[in-house]
Amino acid sequence: MKRVYAIGWLLPLLLLPLPAMAQLPGVEALRMIPGDDGSQSYSVTIQILAIMTALTLLPSMLIMLTSFTRIIVVLAILRQALGLQQTPSNQILIGLTLFLTFFIMTPVWERINAEALQPYIAEEVSPLEAVQLARAPLQEFMLAQTREVDLDMFARIGGYDVIESPEDVPFVVLVPAFVTSELKTAFQIGFMLFIPFLILDMVVASILMAMGMMMLSPIIISLPFKIMLFVLVDGWTLVMGTLAASYGY
Repeated sequence: MKRVYAIGWLLPLLLLPLPAMAQLPGVEALRMIPGDDGSQSYSVTIQILAIMTALTLLPSMLIMLTSFTRIIVVLAILRQALGLQQTPSNQILIGLTLFLTFFIMTPVWERINAEALQPYIAEEVSPLEAVQLARAPLQEFMLAQTREVDLDMFARIGGYDVIESPEDVPFVVLVPAFVTSELKTAFQIGFMLFIPFLILDMVVASILMAMGMMMLSPIIISLPFKIMLFVLVDGWTLVMGTLAASYGY
């Protein structure tokens, strides 16, 4: 019935002659307003369209441009090292990663708010200038965590042979280099976390073989000892502290 009502409302509009339809108020799709200094700003409609488009990319930006990747990879490796397949669950790991990411990225977001968002709200800068101002703190954070060898590799592949300063690094080069460096660091931290639990598994497996219990899985026996070891050394505090300290906190 709702569809019938909707068609009933649309039929009178379709029956209007073209001159009458031309007089109906419309939505301005795109209008560029030239500034006094030669710059250009866009109409409110196109700004809303750009914001809605950016919101669809927000999850990817949160994963690729922040500390999210390193944290979630380390926590996944830790769960695998403990021998726990579903505990903590994926929802808990993602929630923990999100809040730790907020903690680590808070200084960067405060700078973006003070240097870009607030001037834009106060109409002191144009939208394009606000984007450039917001890019600077984020680029500084990403450059501090990116290895030079990764930057050189992607710059060479992309044809950017001459980059005079870190501020001139294109975002198209910085993002893949940053993600690659984050994955390297995450696997290095995960390797260090895996070693003690691997040694405990080998000890338990050797003891079981010496006792002739070859049909008994060593993982079942070593699991409570690994959990006890992790709790005794206050493992969660050490892991969270190590991840935060790896970003300079």
